[in-house]
Amino acid sequence: MSDTGWADISAPYLRPRRPGDPDAWTAEAEAHGHVGTNELRAVEEVRPPQAVADALQLGPEDTAIVRRRLVLLDGRPTELADSYYPLGIAGGTRLTEARKIPGGAVTLLAELGYLAHKVEERVTARPSTEPEQAALDLRPQDWVLVLTRVSRTSAGTPYEATVMTMVADGRELRYELTVGKET
Repeated sequence: MSDTGWADISAPYLRPRRPGDPDAWTAEAEAHGHVGTNELRAVEEVRPPQAVADALQLGPEDTAIVRRRLVLLDGRPTELADSYYPLGIAGGTRLTEARKIPGGAVTLLAELGYLAHKVEERVTARPSTEPEQAALDLRPQDWVLVLTRVSRTSAGTPYEATVMTMVADGRELRYELTVGKET
């Protein structure tokens, strides 16, 4: 995203979409004169990495559904996004199907009663791995940004953990916070 002239903002990715609306990435890219697409690479039941299991409050034997996507900007790879859902939430839903979900996962989760109330994001930077280099068309010396997002309901239930591994060249992450009126 080095020449795009815009910064990533998380809020639109946390809101359910209306019927017929494009997904948040498609809409964001289009607003900046680009074409944003996603390729679904895999949908699997897995034992997630320990940090994800901890974030989702999964026990040692618990599994999750992971939806692995390649995010493209104007046909070029820009991000790997792996979204994990506890099996107790995802089981028996379209989250387990290896196809796109109308309105996206956020919309489906909202229909199931899982709305983001508290969202935690953590960003780190590190050297890219060989599989990331191959998927994202990176050189061995290139670094990536890794944004981990955990979404929780108003009751504090974690229902989604997404690990986004992004091309770091020129990427800016910007966060906005809207604070309600004091009572």
